[in-house]
Amino acid sequence: MSVLLVADPGLPSRRAQSVQEDLQLILGEVFSPPVQVYTETRLVRIDPDNALDFRDAHEIAEEYDRVDVTLLLTEIPRHTHGKPLMSEIYPDQNIGVLSCPTFGAWTTKKRILRTLVDSIIRLSPTSEDRDPQRFSLRWASWSQDPDTGSWALHADTFFGGPRTVFGMVRANDPWRAVPKLSSALAAASATGAFGIFYHSIWQMSDALSTPRLLFIGVLAMTSMGAWLMWGKGLWDRPRHDRFMTVVLLYNMSTVLTLAISMLALYLCLVMLILVGSLIVIDPDFMTGVLGQEASFTNYLDIAWLSAAMGTVAGALGSSFDSSIDLRQLTHGQRERQRTYSESYAESREDGS
Repeated sequence: MSVLLVADPGLPSRRAQSVQEDLQLILGEVFSPPVQVYTETRLVRIDPDNALDFRDAHEIAEEYDRVDVTLLLTEIPRHTHGKPLMSEIYPDQNIGVLSCPTFGAWTTKKRILRTLVDSIIRLSPTSEDRDPQRFSLRWASWSQDPDTGSWALHADTFFGGPRTVFGMVRANDPWRAVPKLSSALAAASATGAFGIFYHSIWQMSDALSTPRLLFIGVLAMTSMGAWLMWGKGLWDRPRHDRFMTVVLLYNMSTVLTLAISMLALYLCLVMLILVGSLIVIDPDFMTGVLGQEASFTNYLDIAWLSAAMGTVAGALGSSFDSSIDLRQLTHGQRERQRTYSESYAESREDGS
Protein backbone atom coordinates (compact mmCIF):
# COMPACT_ATOMS: atom_id res chain seq x y z
CA MET A 1 0.00 0.00 0.00
CA SER A 2 1.50 3.32 -1.10
CA VAL A 3 -0.16 6.68 -0.40
CA LEU A 4 0.87 10.08 -1.75
CA LEU A 5 -0.27 13.15 0.24
CA VAL A 6 0.07 16.41 -1.72
CA ALA A 7 -0.48 19.54 0.39
CA ASP A 8 -0.71 23.24 -0.35
CA PRO A 9 2.10 25.42 1.06
CA GLY A 10 1.49 26.85 4.51
CA LEU A 11 -0.83 25.30 7.07
CA PRO A 12 -1.88 22.29 4.93
CA SER A 13 1.77 21.37 4.42
CA ARG A 14 2.46 21.61 8.14
CA ARG A 15 -0.59 19.48 8.87
CA ALA A 16 0.49 16.86 6.33
CA GLN A 17 3.95 16.57 7.83
CA SER A 18 2.56 16.34 11.37
CA VAL A 19 0.24 13.40 10.54
CA GLN A 20 2.58 11.48 8.21
CA GLU A 21 4.02 9.09 10.82
CA ASP A 22 0.69 8.47 12.58
CA LEU A 23 -1.02 7.92 9.23
CA GLN A 24 1.56 5.33 8.24
CA LEU A 25 1.19 3.51 11.57
CA ILE A 26 -2.62 3.39 11.36
CA LEU A 27 -2.57 2.25 7.74
CA GLY A 28 -0.09 -0.45 8.72
CA GLU A 29 -2.70 -1.80 11.15
CA VAL A 30 -5.58 -1.51 8.68
CA PHE A 31 -3.82 -2.85 5.58
CA SER A 32 -1.28 -5.55 5.12
CA PRO A 33 2.25 -4.18 5.49
CA PRO A 34 4.40 -2.79 4.10
CA VAL A 35 2.68 0.60 3.92
CA GLN A 36 4.42 3.75 2.71
CA VAL A 37 3.18 7.35 2.99
CA TYR A 38 4.83 10.08 0.90
CA THR A 39 4.24 13.82 1.34
CA GLU A 40 4.74 16.58 -1.21
CA THR A 41 4.26 20.34 -0.91
CA ARG A 42 2.75 21.67 -4.13
CA LEU A 43 0.16 24.29 -4.95
CA VAL A 44 -3.18 22.68 -5.78
CA ARG A 45 -4.49 24.59 -8.77
CA ILE A 46 -8.00 25.04 -10.09
CA ASP A 47 -9.11 25.62 -13.66
CA PRO A 48 -11.12 28.60 -15.01
CA ASP A 49 -14.37 26.81 -14.11
CA ASN A 50 -13.25 26.65 -10.44
CA ALA A 51 -12.87 22.87 -10.57
CA LEU A 52 -9.84 21.22 -9.01
CA ASP A 53 -7.11 20.31 -11.48
CA PHE A 54 -5.88 16.74 -10.99
CA ARG A 55 -3.25 16.83 -13.72
CA ASP A 56 -0.57 18.08 -11.34
CA ALA A 57 -1.43 15.29 -8.90
CA HIS A 58 -1.12 12.64 -11.61
CA GLU A 59 2.23 14.05 -12.73
CA ILE A 60 3.56 14.04 -9.16
CA ALA A 61 2.37 10.46 -8.67
CA GLU A 62 4.27 9.40 -11.79
CA GLU A 63 7.51 10.48 -10.09
CA TYR A 64 7.16 7.50 -7.73
CA ASP A 65 7.51 3.82 -8.57
CA ARG A 66 4.04 3.02 -7.27
CA VAL A 67 1.18 5.09 -5.84
CA ASP A 68 -2.11 3.37 -4.98
CA VAL A 69 -3.94 6.41 -3.58
CA THR A 70 -3.30 10.14 -4.05
CA LEU A 71 -4.77 12.61 -1.57
CA LEU A 72 -4.78 16.40 -1.92
CA LEU A 73 -4.88 18.60 1.18
CA THR A 74 -5.90 22.04 -0.03
CA GLU A 75 -6.29 25.50 1.46
CA ILE A 76 -9.44 26.10 -0.60
CA PRO A 77 -12.61 26.20 1.53
CA ARG A 78 -14.93 23.97 -0.49
CA HIS A 79 -18.69 24.27 -0.20
CA THR A 80 -21.48 22.40 -2.03
CA HIS A 81 -25.20 21.83 -1.48
CA GLY A 82 -25.22 24.47 1.24
CA LYS A 83 -22.73 22.54 3.39
CA PRO A 84 -18.94 22.67 3.86
CA LEU A 85 -17.26 19.97 1.77
CA MET A 86 -14.61 18.35 3.94
CA SER A 87 -13.52 15.53 1.66
CA GLU A 88 -14.33 14.32 -1.82
CA ILE A 89 -13.05 11.07 -3.32
CA TYR A 90 -13.00 9.80 -6.90
CA PRO A 91 -12.66 5.98 -6.89
CA ASP A 92 -12.19 5.80 -10.64
CA GLN A 93 -9.03 7.94 -10.35
CA ASN A 94 -7.93 6.82 -6.84
CA ILE A 95 -7.79 10.49 -5.82
CA GLY A 96 -9.24 12.26 -2.79
CA VAL A 97 -9.42 15.96 -1.91
CA LEU A 98 -9.55 17.29 1.65
CA SER A 99 -10.26 20.94 2.45
CA CYS A 100 -8.12 21.99 5.40
CA PRO A 101 -10.23 24.99 6.61
CA THR A 102 -13.38 22.88 6.97
CA PHE A 103 -11.77 20.97 9.85
CA GLY A 104 -11.70 24.11 12.01
CA ALA A 105 -8.97 25.85 13.99
CA TRP A 106 -8.47 23.44 16.89
CA THR A 107 -7.74 19.68 17.17
CA THR A 108 -7.45 19.63 13.39
CA LYS A 109 -4.61 17.09 13.40
CA LYS A 110 -6.82 14.38 14.86
CA ARG A 111 -9.74 15.25 12.56
CA ILE A 112 -7.60 15.32 9.43
CA LEU A 113 -5.91 12.04 10.37
CA ARG A 114 -9.24 10.26 10.86
CA THR A 115 -10.63 11.62 7.59
CA LEU A 116 -7.48 10.67 5.71
CA VAL A 117 -7.76 7.07 6.89
CA ASP A 118 -11.50 7.06 6.16
CA SER A 119 -10.90 8.34 2.62
CA ILE A 120 -8.05 5.90 1.94
CA ILE A 121 -10.15 2.92 3.02
CA ARG A 122 -12.93 4.01 0.66
CA LEU A 123 -10.40 4.47 -2.15
CA SER A 124 -8.45 1.31 -1.45
CA PRO A 125 -8.08 -0.83 -4.56
CA THR A 126 -7.95 -4.05 -2.51
CA SER A 127 -10.92 -6.37 -2.19
CA GLU A 128 -10.60 -6.98 1.55
CA ASP A 129 -13.60 -5.96 3.63
CA ARG A 130 -12.74 -3.01 5.88
CA ASP A 131 -15.14 -0.79 7.79
CA PRO A 132 -14.27 2.93 7.50
CA GLN A 133 -17.06 3.94 9.90
CA ARG A 134 -14.82 3.71 12.97
CA PHE A 135 -12.74 6.57 11.56
CA SER A 136 -15.73 8.74 10.61
CA LEU A 137 -16.50 12.04 12.34
CA ARG A 138 -19.82 12.11 14.18
CA TRP A 139 -20.80 15.53 12.81
CA ALA A 140 -20.10 14.69 9.15
CA SER A 141 -21.69 12.29 6.69
CA TRP A 142 -20.80 10.73 3.33
CA SER A 143 -23.01 10.82 0.23
CA GLN A 144 -22.49 9.50 -3.29
CA ASP A 145 -23.09 11.26 -6.57
CA PRO A 146 -24.97 8.74 -8.77
CA ASP A 147 -23.81 10.45 -11.97
CA THR A 148 -20.05 10.55 -11.34
CA GLY A 149 -19.68 7.85 -8.69
CA SER A 150 -17.69 10.22 -6.45
CA TRP A 151 -18.22 10.39 -2.69
CA ALA A 152 -18.48 13.61 -0.68
CA LEU A 153 -18.07 14.16 3.06
CA HIS A 154 -20.15 17.15 4.19
CA ALA A 155 -20.10 18.77 7.60
CA ASP A 156 -23.35 19.74 9.30
CA THR A 157 -24.69 23.14 8.29
CA PHE A 158 -25.10 24.69 11.75
CA PHE A 159 -21.54 24.23 13.04
CA GLY A 160 -19.79 23.56 9.74
CA GLY A 161 -19.89 27.17 8.52
CA PRO A 162 -18.39 28.77 11.67
CA ARG A 163 -15.84 25.94 11.90
CA THR A 164 -14.75 26.67 8.32
CA VAL A 165 -14.41 30.40 9.00
CA PHE A 166 -12.25 29.79 12.08
CA GLY A 167 -10.17 27.32 10.09
CA MET A 168 -9.57 29.99 7.44
CA VAL A 169 -8.59 32.51 10.12
CA ARG A 170 -6.17 29.97 11.59
CA ALA A 171 -4.61 29.50 8.15
CA ASN A 172 -4.18 33.26 7.78
CA ASP A 173 -1.86 33.38 10.84
CA PRO A 174 -3.16 36.81 12.02
CA TRP A 175 -0.56 36.98 14.81
CA ARG A 176 2.09 37.31 12.12
CA ALA A 177 0.45 40.46 10.76
CA VAL A 178 2.32 43.04 12.83
CA PRO A 179 5.69 42.64 11.04
CA LYS A 180 3.92 43.03 7.69
CA LEU A 181 2.39 46.32 8.88
CA SER A 182 5.81 47.88 9.49
CA SER A 183 4.88 51.34 8.20
CA ALA A 184 1.65 51.33 10.19
CA LEU A 185 3.48 50.23 13.32
CA ALA A 186 6.16 52.91 12.87
CA ALA A 187 3.56 55.68 12.43
CA ALA A 188 1.53 54.40 15.36
CA SER A 189 4.57 54.18 17.65
CA ALA A 190 5.79 57.66 16.74
CA THR A 191 2.37 59.22 17.31
CA GLY A 192 1.67 57.24 20.45
CA ALA A 193 5.01 58.34 21.93
CA PHE A 194 3.68 61.88 22.16
CA GLY A 195 1.49 60.68 25.00
CA ILE A 196 4.58 60.17 27.11
CA PHE A 197 5.66 63.81 26.90
CA TYR A 198 2.41 65.82 26.78
CA HIS A 199 0.70 66.66 30.06
CA SER A 200 -2.67 67.07 28.39
CA ILE A 201 -2.70 63.36 27.47
CA TRP A 202 -1.97 62.48 31.10
CA GLN A 203 -4.79 64.66 32.36
CA MET A 204 -7.25 63.46 29.73
CA SER A 205 -6.54 59.78 30.42
CA ASP A 206 -6.99 60.40 34.14
CA ALA A 207 -10.32 62.16 33.56
CA LEU A 208 -11.78 59.47 31.31
CA SER A 209 -13.59 56.49 32.84
CA THR A 210 -12.43 52.95 32.20
CA PRO A 211 -15.43 52.04 29.96
CA ARG A 212 -14.85 55.15 27.88
CA LEU A 213 -11.16 54.36 27.49
CA LEU A 214 -12.05 50.84 26.38
CA PHE A 215 -14.54 52.23 23.86
CA ILE A 216 -11.93 54.61 22.47
CA GLY A 217 -9.52 51.72 22.01
CA VAL A 218 -12.12 49.57 20.24
CA LEU A 219 -13.09 52.49 18.03
CA ALA A 220 -9.46 53.09 17.05
CA MET A 221 -8.94 49.41 16.18
CA THR A 222 -12.17 49.32 14.20
CA SER A 223 -11.20 52.45 12.27
CA MET A 224 -7.83 51.03 11.27
CA GLY A 225 -9.36 47.68 10.32
CA ALA A 226 -11.96 49.39 8.13
CA TRP A 227 -9.25 51.52 6.52
CA LEU A 228 -7.28 48.43 5.61
CA MET A 229 -10.35 46.52 4.49
CA TRP A 230 -11.51 49.03 1.91
CA GLY A 231 -8.35 51.02 1.30
CA LYS A 232 -6.37 47.90 0.33
CA GLY A 233 -9.21 46.13 -1.44
CA LEU A 234 -9.43 43.25 1.05
CA TRP A 235 -13.22 43.01 0.74
CA ASP A 236 -14.05 40.50 -1.95
CA ARG A 237 -17.03 40.61 -4.30
CA PRO A 238 -18.40 37.52 -6.06
CA ARG A 239 -18.08 37.42 -9.83
CA HIS A 240 -21.00 35.00 -10.05
CA ASP A 241 -23.97 34.26 -7.80
CA ARG A 242 -22.85 30.65 -7.38
CA PHE A 243 -19.67 31.85 -5.64
CA MET A 244 -21.57 34.02 -3.16
CA THR A 245 -21.40 31.53 -0.28
CA VAL A 246 -17.66 30.95 -0.64
CA VAL A 247 -16.97 34.69 -0.97
CA LEU A 248 -19.03 35.28 2.19
CA LEU A 249 -16.77 32.83 4.02
CA TYR A 250 -13.70 34.70 2.75
CA ASN A 251 -15.05 38.07 3.86
CA MET A 252 -16.00 36.77 7.30
CA SER A 253 -12.54 35.27 7.76
CA THR A 254 -11.01 38.54 6.55
CA VAL A 255 -12.92 40.54 9.15
CA LEU A 256 -11.91 38.18 11.96
CA THR A 257 -8.30 38.07 10.79
CA LEU A 258 -8.09 41.86 10.75
CA ALA A 259 -9.76 42.08 14.17
CA ILE A 260 -7.14 39.76 15.68
CA SER A 261 -4.34 41.57 13.84
CA MET A 262 -5.52 44.97 15.03
CA LEU A 263 -5.82 43.71 18.60
CA ALA A 264 -2.27 42.34 18.45
CA LEU A 265 -0.98 45.63 17.02
CA TYR A 266 -2.82 47.64 19.65
CA LEU A 267 -1.56 45.53 22.56
CA CYS A 268 1.99 45.82 21.22
CA LEU A 269 1.62 49.60 21.19
CA VAL A 270 0.21 49.63 24.72
CA MET A 271 3.16 47.61 26.01
CA LEU A 272 5.74 49.76 24.19
CA ILE A 273 4.25 53.02 25.41
CA LEU A 274 3.76 51.66 28.92
CA VAL A 275 7.41 50.65 29.20
CA GLY A 276 8.49 54.02 27.76
CA SER A 277 6.30 55.97 30.17
CA LEU A 278 7.58 54.00 33.17
CA ILE A 279 11.13 54.85 32.15
CA VAL A 280 10.62 58.53 31.25
CA ILE A 281 7.88 59.86 33.54
CA ASP A 282 8.87 60.39 37.16
CA PRO A 283 6.04 59.45 39.55
CA ASP A 284 6.51 62.62 41.65
CA PHE A 285 6.35 64.81 38.55
CA MET A 286 3.14 63.07 37.40
CA THR A 287 1.69 63.54 40.89
CA GLY A 288 2.30 67.30 40.60
CA VAL A 289 0.67 67.47 37.17
CA LEU A 290 -2.40 65.40 38.09
CA GLY A 291 -2.81 66.85 41.55
CA GLN A 292 -3.12 63.39 43.08
CA GLU A 293 -0.90 60.46 43.93
CA ALA A 294 0.31 58.78 40.72
CA SER A 295 -0.17 55.01 40.44
CA PHE A 296 0.47 52.24 37.93
CA THR A 297 -3.11 52.65 36.73
CA ASN A 298 -2.27 56.17 35.55
CA TYR A 299 0.64 54.85 33.49
CA LEU A 300 -1.63 52.17 31.99
CA ASP A 301 -4.33 54.74 31.13
CA ILE A 302 -1.76 56.94 29.42
CA ALA A 303 -0.47 54.00 27.41
CA TRP A 304 -3.99 52.94 26.42
CA LEU A 305 -5.10 56.40 25.26
CA SER A 306 -1.81 57.08 23.48
CA ALA A 307 -2.06 53.73 21.71
CA ALA A 308 -5.53 54.67 20.48
CA MET A 309 -4.16 57.93 19.10
CA GLY A 310 -1.25 56.07 17.52
CA THR A 311 -3.52 53.43 15.97
CA VAL A 312 -5.46 56.08 14.07
CA ALA A 313 -2.18 57.47 12.75
CA GLY A 314 -1.09 53.91 11.95
CA ALA A 315 -4.03 53.58 9.56
CA LEU A 316 -2.53 56.39 7.50
CA GLY A 317 0.90 54.79 7.76
CA SER A 318 -0.48 51.53 6.38
CA SER A 319 -0.85 53.30 3.03
CA PHE A 320 2.89 52.84 2.60
CA ASP A 321 2.81 49.11 3.30
CA SER A 322 2.78 46.72 0.37
CA SER A 323 -0.72 45.85 -0.79
CA ILE A 324 0.51 42.39 -1.74
CA ASP A 325 1.78 41.74 1.79
CA LEU A 326 -1.46 43.02 3.28
CA ARG A 327 -3.55 40.77 1.07
CA GLN A 328 -1.46 37.83 2.21
CA LEU A 329 -2.67 38.53 5.74
CA THR A 330 -6.16 37.50 4.76
CA HIS A 331 -6.70 35.88 1.38
CA GLY A 332 -3.26 35.58 -0.16
CA GLN A 333 -3.79 31.82 -0.33
CA ARG A 334 -7.04 32.36 -2.18
CA GLU A 335 -5.41 34.65 -4.71
CA ARG A 336 -2.69 32.11 -5.47
CA GLN A 337 -5.01 29.12 -5.60
CA ARG A 338 -7.91 30.73 -7.39
CA THR A 339 -5.70 32.17 -10.13
CA TYR A 340 -5.28 29.81 -13.03
CA SER A 341 -3.83 32.11 -15.65
CA GLU A 342 -4.47 31.65 -19.32
CA SER A 343 -0.74 31.46 -19.92
CA TYR A 344 -0.48 28.57 -17.47
CA ALA A 345 -3.41 26.81 -19.10
CA GLU A 346 -1.92 27.32 -22.54
CA SER A 347 1.46 26.02 -21.43
CA ARG A 348 -0.22 22.92 -20.07
CA GLU A 349 -2.06 22.38 -23.36
CA ASP A 350 1.15 22.89 -25.34
CA GLY A 351 2.94 20.45 -23.12
CA SER A 352 0.28 17.85 -23.70
